[in-house]
Amino acid sequence: MKLLLFDIDGTLLLTNGAGTRAANRAFEKIYGIKNAMNRIDAAGKTDPIILKEIFMNELNRDFSKEEAQELYKHYVPFLEEETRKSEITVMPGVIKLLENLTSRKDMVLGVATGNIEEGAWIKLRSAGLDNHFKFGGFGSDSHSREQLILKALDRAKNHIAHPSHFEKIFVIGDTPYDINHGRAAGAVTVGVATGSYSRAELEEHSPDHLFDDLNNLEMVLRVFE
Repeated sequence: MKLLLFDIDGTLLLTNGAGTRAANRAFEKIYGIKNAMNRIDAAGKTDPIILKEIFMNELNRDFSKEEAQELYKHYVPFLEEETRKSEITVMPGVIKLLENLTSRKDMVLGVATGNIEEGAWIKLRSAGLDNHFKFGGFGSDSHSREQLILKALDRAKNHIAHPSHFEKIFVIGDTPYDINHGRAAGAVTVGVATGSYSRAELEEHSPDHLFDDLNNLEMVLRVFE
């Protein structure tokens, strides 16, 4: 049995700014801070790390657990609204690939994403991709991508008959964070240059496999054999 863990933003889909707008609205509502995400490069970062960077930039301090909970309480409904208003882009080849992989009996699919869990499911639903996944590791599990990948692995064991062993674990993502932390977690890493990093930039981090996109179904499936 093989475990495939997909990143969401830039790998499976783009919300075209919905997440940024939702975060900006939450910060403005609670702290009166406008455009809080302006100085943040969110690609590949977990939500807790993004939150910390905003607090350091705007308030010159870290956040408390209670402040994070309050922000997420507003962020989640704002994200629901923004994804409904936004034109969601599903990345090239993703639909055919997921349909093929979901039909396989020798593979289990999950997500490994920096999004908090509620945000992740909102984004997947907005693109009609949520039915391909039943579990994952999320930014609400840990600020560390390596740790949330390991959390996804732990949850995956509830979805197979013999939970003690996966023949291979794959992490598929569009940033160096996916590659580096996937490798640290013991996974085969698959880079996809559909996000904000170019193929050359991803190549510098030596993923086990690297694609411009996931559009060549036959070639991509070969990686998971």
